[in-house]
Amino acid sequence: MLKYFNHAAHLHHADEEQNLMPMLQATARDADATLLAALVPEILADHARMDADWAVLQAQLNDIANGMEGRLAAADVQRFVAAYEAHMAKEEGNLAPMAKRIFSAAQMAELGQAMQARRGLAPASGEALAGLRLDYSQATLMEDDVLADPIAQFAKWFDEAIKAQVNEPNAMSVATVGADGKPSSRILLIKQYDHRGFTWYTNYASHKGRQLRDNPHAALLFFWSEVERQVRIEGRVVKTSDEENDKYFYSRPLQSQLGAIASQQSERIAGRAQMEANFDAASAAAGAQPQRPAHWGGYRLVPERIEFWQGRRSRFHDRIVYVRQADGSWVIERLQP
Repeated sequence: MLKYFNHAAHLHHADEEQNLMPMLQATARDADATLLAALVPEILADHARMDADWAVLQAQLNDIANGMEGRLAAADVQRFVAAYEAHMAKEEGNLAPMAKRIFSAAQMAELGQAMQARRGLAPASGEALAGLRLDYSQATLMEDDVLADPIAQFAKWFDEAIKAQVNEPNAMSVATVGADGKPSSRILLIKQYDHRGFTWYTNYASHKGRQLRDNPHAALLFFWSEVERQVRIEGRVVKTSDEENDKYFYSRPLQSQLGAIASQQSERIAGRAQMEANFDAASAAAGAQPQRPAHWGGYRLVPERIEFWQGRRSRFHDRIVYVRQADGSWVIERLQP
């Protein structure tokens, strides 16, 4: 305890006072800015109060550590613990989530570099890289929290991700495995989800299309770091109907329609100039009303397993999984982290 508060606590205070809070104040707008206007003076006062309370405990602990007669006064400990817990609630309940939500990747890197410099640490590599981690603390996920239908639960979390201004909440990793047993993954955008499954659109002749032809099973992953959540979805993949494909294709911007026609997705090409030439040729041939090519359409993953993951402290995360039964019902279980 003496080692931490003598050598580390003041660094944490400096991180907040000299970097985190000024960066937040420079970036925050509207309700975030209003909240900071109230919080920053409180946190500065917290630091001063905690330093004063620690000075009292430090003297008592030094006596104990040096074998002198003495003991910790219960009232002093309780006062310090109450102040520390109140401070951490403000930091973990407001400052940290706000920073994750509104800071760009460059700002997060700048904050991390400032913290490393304050501690005399080199940029993360090797063993230092293995120590990089964030502790999650925003929410919990209990069995009583989830809905009976996993699609409804996904809709609830998806809406909450949108309200939290998650960056591209519709982005998902799609993992496929070909006949050779080798996995492949890429980021795509989901275009629809309902009781039938989760739908995206692509080129059927692409690498993922060929893998799905050989092995019509896939796994989807949504990761919403701003709310410390991920959703894993596994199941069988089927093609969507021509009617659905037409409806979505013709809803796309003209340039996107032409791009789907011009690109032989995943095939090699000499260079960007050839791609541009192919696009111009497709545009000239198709005009203002291109026709959907037969090789372009949708896939729908019919879920067999859906897992909802909520980050928790010390990597002791919450994991609730739905498994589809033969009769179409879902069994809900908790998994260990």
